[in-house]
This record gives sequence, structure tokens and C-alpha cells, in this order.
Amino acid sequence: MFNLVQGRRKYFLFSVTLIGLGILAMIYSLITTGAVFPLGVDFLGGTRFELQFSRPVTEAQIEETFAQFDITNISVIALRGESLENAWQIRTPFVTPEESQAILAALEQDAAPLLPDTTSVQSVSPSVGGEVTRAAFIAILVAAVVVLVYIMIAFRQVPKPFRYGASAVAAMIHDLFVIFGFAAVMGMLRGWEVDALFLTAVLTVAGFSLQDTIVVFDRIRENIAKRPLEKYETVVNRSILETIHRSLATQLNAMFVMVAILLFGGASIKPFIAVLFVGMLSGTYSSIFTAVPLLVSWEKNEIPLLRG
Repeated sequence: MFNLVQGRRKYFLFSVTLIGLGILAMIYSLITTGAVFPLGVDFLGGTRFELQFSRPVTEAQIEETFAQFDITNISVIALRGESLENAWQIRTPFVTPEESQAILAALEQDAAPLLPDTTSVQSVSPSVGGEVTRAAFIAILVAAVVVLVYIMIAFRQVPKPFRYGASAVAAMIHDLFVIFGFAAVMGMLRGWEVDALFLTAVLTVAGFSLQDTIVVFDRIRENIAKRPLEKYETVVNRSILETIHRSLATQLNAMFVMVAILLFGGASIKPFIAVLFVGMLSGTYSSIFTAVPLLVSWEKNEIPLLRG
């Protein structure tokens, strides 16, 4: 039987290297821009345009019109829903009412006429982004505590159930640091900015990571009861091999869809999908090569700070 957990030190080294590079990227971004990631309008404040055109227009046409006013740092989102055909939401740095009227006139001239009574121009407060950020991180903290307590209760028949919960939470934190580092790197290389969608991706990745890890841990619990005389490392390795096909099948189906969106989707949604893709890739990896090896190392007293 192929032994996956035998190379756990290599997995730990790879994870530490990956996260370390991400932290360096965040530090560099903090020094050069004042933020660990380039922040978008949702966090810095600005102006939000909600428009509906009388005929189809492209995202590129909208961006070109705003570029005439030296406004290139914008977020363009196509709105979908009832009576929202050819409708768009554009978020920009703050512009004066006079500038917004000039932009609307240019859009009508260069792109398409605007439908009457469908145009909205509003200020966006940066405090909204701050409130959403706090709510997102509180949600992650609560999820970590709930999962820790849940695993301790569900795994109470297994020796030292706290280790299972702590390892699952550690894998989730691993995945979050991976996407934080990715956001910092792409901000430097491609100018991608962190917006409210990034927080959605963070919460989604946290959920996927915990779910994938719990599936593996649950099989470990079942096999411990079935094979009480087998070595712990052998039981864990057997459990990984029995569940890896399910994890890969579930994650790959979602990843294929994300790759299609990255190749053919609109530019405004690509950063969100890319963060999701990297997060799910990291979640699949960490469930097998971070959470489980950490559990084995803890059981074998190989971690100095966690001995006993």
C-alpha cells in the first residue's frame, strides 16, 4: 500500500515555503502601497454608477469611455435580473457630480443611449467595506470554534479528539494564507484589487477546506474502530487512499467550471474566480497533505511545541 503520510516533512516544508512567499509578498505590498493587498473601491470609497443602456454594450466600451477621463481603476459588473437587460454597475474612485454628468454624456455618445429613469450615481463609503471585512473574519473565527467543538463531540470515542479539530482548523488557516498571498502577488503582477467578492471567496474557501478535511477524518475514525490492532499511521494512510478519489472528483468538477470561466468569462469576475480556484486547489492539498500529516506528527510527538 502506497504510504502518503511517510513524506509529511516534505509536505510541511512545501507549505511553509508557499505561505512564506505569500507573506513576503504581503509585506512588500504593505511597504509600497500601505496595504497588504491593493484595495478596491469597496474599501477605499468612491462613486457607484448603475446604468441601463438601450442596446448591448461591452465591458471594453465602458472602460474606454472612463479612460478618457483618466479613470482606469474601475470595477465593471453586468447586472442580471428581471428588467435588467444591458444593465451595468461601475465602481470608480470618487468623482464630482459635474464629472459624473460628463461621463454619462460620453457613455451615451460612445457606447449607447441610456434608458430614461434607470441611471443612478451614488457615493460609496469605505466604512461599508470595513464592516463587511470584520463580519467576514468574525464568521471565520466562529466557524473555526464551531468546527473544533463539533469534531471534539463527534470524535469523542477517538483518543484525543481535540487534535482532530485543531488539525482541521490549521488546514483552513493554511488555505486562507495561500489565497492572501495569491491576492498580494496578483495585485503586484496584474493590478488586481481586493473587493467585496474577495471576502466571498475567503468564506467559500474556508467552508470547502473544513468540509474536505472532515471527510478524511471521519474515515480515519471509522477505520480506527474497525482495525484496532493496526498501527495508527497505517490506519491514517488507508483512510486517505479510501477517500482521495471522492475529494478529487468533487473538487475537479468545480475546478473545470472555474477554468472555463477564467478562459471565457468577463474580466471583472476573473479575480474572484481565480482566488476561488487557488483556494479550492489549496483546500484539496491541505486536507490530505497538511491536516492528516499534522495529525500523525502530533500523535507521534514529532512537533516540539505540541508534545505531551
